Amino acid sequence: MSDKRLVLASKNPGKLREFRDLLAGRAIEVVGLDPHAPEVAETGTTFEENALIKARAAVAATGLPALAEDSGIMVDALGGEPGVRSARWVPGSDEDRLRALLARMEGVPAHLRTARYVSVIAVVLPSGREELFRGEWEGRLTDAPRGTGGFGYDPIFELSDGRTAAELTLHEKNAVSHRAQALDRCLERLPALLEES
Repeated sequence: MSDKRLVLASKNPGKLREFRDLLAGRAIEVVGLDPHAPEVAETGTTFEENALIKARAAVAATGLPALAEDSGIMVDALGGEPGVRSARWVPGSDEDRLRALLARMEGVPAHLRTARYVSVIAVVLPSGREELFRGEWEGRLTDAPRGTGGFGYDPIFELSDGRTAAELTLHEKNAVSHRAQALDRCLERLPALLEES
């Protein structure tokens, strides 16, 4: 048990596992939100605003320093859509959203199918101090899904080596993803921020 506790502003057990794995060996105990805590409306128009909304709510609910992440995919040919609405762009499942995105991209030539995953991590302390960390992962959209790993739009997000994000191992993805980049920047500051709280 660490003397430094941090609440992850998410009820998603997969995201909690991922962050615990990424923070392993750092003497920081990552706790999740109570599954019965009220949902927080993500009303922001940017990843930064939504991450801050979630982190502020977690601090208010727990009194602990909070880390929240907001992420999504931005497609150049669609003017940056789905963007902050990536997880709720169309109703239904991840598969429904992936199929909707492929349908919107039908007929768009390969050189215009550029996209990026964006992740913004907000750390908010009980004192009110707030810091933001951003990561971006460049790629392009394929014509059809490939791979069984990852989630969301990973099966159609192709990297420069020709593999999709869904064809990477979790270890490979955690070394290069938008979330890993944002977290690397966050981890440079996190110990000092937690010392303050």
